[in-house]
Amino acid sequence: LLPALVTQAQDTKNATLAIRTTAVCDMCVNTIEGELIYEKGVRKVRLDLSTNTIHVEYDPRKTDPETLRKAVTKLGYYADDLPGDPKAFAALPDCCQKEGCGKPAVPPNAVE
Repeated sequence: LLPALVTQAQDTKNATLAIRTTAVCDMCVNTIEGELIYEKGVRKVRLDLSTNTIHVEYDPRKTDPETLRKAVTKLGYYADDLPGDPKAFAALPDCCQKEGCGKPAVPPNAVE
């Protein structure tokens, strides 16, 4: 009985979230992984460019999916259906602006 309680307690300390984004290059990876890791409660961040998905491991007692999505938009990138902040997008490296990293590849409401 006691080991099950310990396992259950550990599960409440870890959660994962997959966020669809508009990142397309290594500079995007550096920006997103380098900045998102400093959000409160975030433990790991990995951006998969092949699927345009940010995988976040976090402590659900310290943050939530909505806060994490907003943090991505503050970097200038889409986070699921939330558009990136225009001022943050303008501050992204030139290569990211030319590639359109902060712009959706498909309309946010489109079903893939």
